[in-house]
Amino acid sequence: MTLPAKARIKLTVRGAVQGVGFRPFVSRLASEMKVVGWVNNTPQGVLIEAEASPSTLDSFMRRLREDRPASSQIRSMQSTWLNPRGCRKFEIRPSSHHGPCIAEIIPDLATCPDCISEMMDPANRRYRYPFINCTHCGPRFSIIKSLPYDRANTSMEKFKMCATCQAEYDNPLDRRYHAQPNACPECGPMLSWMDARGRVLKQGGDALHSAVKALKRGRIVAVKGVGGYHLMADASNNQAVLTIRERKQRRDKPMGLLFPSLSFIKGTCAVSGMEERWLLSIESPLVLLEKLPFPSCTIAESVAPGSPWLGVMLPSNPLHHLLMLDFGIPLVATSGNLCSEPICLNEQEAMERLEGIADGFLSHDRPVVRPVDDSIVMEVLGRQMVSRRARGFAPIPVPMPPVATVVGPILAVGGHQKNTIAISVGDEAILSQHLGDLETGAANQAFVQTILDFQNLYQARPEIAAVDPHPDYHSTQYAQKSGFKRLIGVQHHVAHALACITENQVSLPALAVVWDGTGLGADDTLWGGEFFVINSGRASRVGHLRTFMLPGGSAAVREPRRAAIGILYEIFGSEVFKQPGLFPVTAFSPRERDVLEAMLDRRLNCPTSSGMGRLFDAVASLLNVRQKTTYEGQAAMELETIIPRGEVSGKYPVPVVSQRGMFVADWQPMVESLLVDHQRDVSPGLISGKFHNGIASLIADMADLVGLNRVALSGGCFQNRHLVEKSVQILLARGHEPFWHQHIPTNDGGISLGQLAAARQSFNLE
Repeated sequence: MTLPAKARIKLTVRGAVQGVGFRPFVSRLASEMKVVGWVNNTPQGVLIEAEASPSTLDSFMRRLREDRPASSQIRSMQSTWLNPRGCRKFEIRPSSHHGPCIAEIIPDLATCPDCISEMMDPANRRYRYPFINCTHCGPRFSIIKSLPYDRANTSMEKFKMCATCQAEYDNPLDRRYHAQPNACPECGPMLSWMDARGRVLKQGGDALHSAVKALKRGRIVAVKGVGGYHLMADASNNQAVLTIRERKQRRDKPMGLLFPSLSFIKGTCAVSGMEERWLLSIESPLVLLEKLPFPSCTIAESVAPGSPWLGVMLPSNPLHHLLMLDFGIPLVATSGNLCSEPICLNEQEAMERLEGIADGFLSHDRPVVRPVDDSIVMEVLGRQMVSRRARGFAPIPVPMPPVATVVGPILAVGGHQKNTIAISVGDEAILSQHLGDLETGAANQAFVQTILDFQNLYQARPEIAAVDPHPDYHSTQYAQKSGFKRLIGVQHHVAHALACITENQVSLPALAVVWDGTGLGADDTLWGGEFFVINSGRASRVGHLRTFMLPGGSAAVREPRRAAIGILYEIFGSEVFKQPGLFPVTAFSPRERDVLEAMLDRRLNCPTSSGMGRLFDAVASLLNVRQKTTYEGQAAMELETIIPRGEVSGKYPVPVVSQRGMFVADWQPMVESLLVDHQRDVSPGLISGKFHNGIASLIADMADLVGLNRVALSGGCFQNRHLVEKSVQILLARGHEPFWHQHIPTNDGGISLGQLAAARQSFNLE
């Protein structure tokens, strides 16, 4: 059969192909290969019609995949062969606005080397311009108002390009060909320096100079970046760091650092090859690194008190590059908010909510459409583990297993802490950026706004909402009041399990181990040390940690000493209060001990918990590592950090017993052995190591008992690097196949993905 001399092919390309220079790439490739036709953006992706010989079109499609821009991703490319029309050239056509919105939105991208080079070149017209960008870098998710991704649909719409910028935008050979945020000092956004009352004192380069001067004098400066404000201070100035802590009401929690260069980081922290690649990547996250014993630069101890880790990042946008160039040493760069509030987006919010916190404001007039915080990652077993998914990662879709019955979009509202929301679009889950804890009016408002924003962005009007059954969660209350035709309750820990299984595409059946602080269980007790068998469409709770009382209820979340008293009461009864040699007992006054004893004897305000996170708290209290906390997970983190380097031999026993058809992990022998070691003056670090070894072995023991090979690990406890590494090591040694989170947070930031997976599959908890 003789093939025609010319053919036409229609290609629908889906994936990360808008906002990354994909259309200009297609145009240049077509010109090189003598292909005619056109390309444009649509709400479904990028549409291409190409005419050439069949063999040329085959090569054209192959090179679309092989030579695509580095920051793009092609998830699918649907092709339809058609009769040729006789086109004479290849062109980029205006975007189409018709049809359902399923195109992928690109995260904000770190400044590329070419733009940095131009910004540092005194002969370049964009010399020291803090809003330089091109098709390879710059703001995307934080400025998009709607799809398709065109300048008119972004917050850059009010900035009309000058003739020179327009010529770049129109030139197929230019790096800024169809770069939607393209701008320069003549036509683009401008910096301003404002005092604490909001009065503009300086603009342009003078504004940046004033901010740097204030930082060098130990002042606190609010800096408007790509996705909102950071609060910045000199990281070497202990008094400045303590001031920002006091004003922000953030007593102990480690704060992020912005470094001038990779070499500066390497002089302060140990950096692996993988961690170096993350620091230099287009995502440019904050990376948790181990401090060197003798760093080459001064970092105030109050930045991360008592922690061997620092959260560090390199500049991810031009303004941060210029700040670092002029300031020269690391800056604290923490979210621009009061504790438990979302980051500030605009000048009005910053003036209202950062009043009394910032001494000055380095701002600009490019609107931020949605808040985008810094992402946080760390290396675990040679893989990336994302603990906060935001800038650089959100809103990249997560593939979901196809379902037999086609359903419309579903909204998952997430949990109460570290909230994210998610919407299903076809067989993909679109997770929002990290929104934080829903503790305040401002946080709740940001949560609702994000839901409305996503519905508008993806043109989705879900009639079904997946929620956590906890009646006090603001996310659940919002869904109950919002008129959805159907609400699907997804138990908190089942959502955790399905998030890990969905992310890792785990074949079922599998054992899911879900360990966190507390979550409402199906029996109205507080779960948190759970074992589920996950099969198609159902989850069976097959085991849990032995329960104990939490005197004071929610107060026990903030006071590890209460969890310890609850456990000791299970072992010794009221006699525990007559043993003043125990740290949790001496942490209370005699009057407080009397009240606690009465509460426990009468079971008043003493909810029952199986939470592994609370067991971590109890051990931290027993070793006097931490009696009260100022942020979530503090006691467990400090318990991990005291484990000595190298292998800790031995483990405390955590036997599994069968009770009423359920496997129960009994912590009592472990606690009794721990107390004996403590009385023998065994170091807290070695005791912590044996505790970690014991509970890691428990996972493999349970997998052996259940008889399943595949084991998924999820929940906030698995942010503990040592626990994950030890658990995986033991599981592999026993012939099991472990899975843990990589790109979706193992903490409650992944709950919305699990809720969505459950709702799509009509999941049942047995």
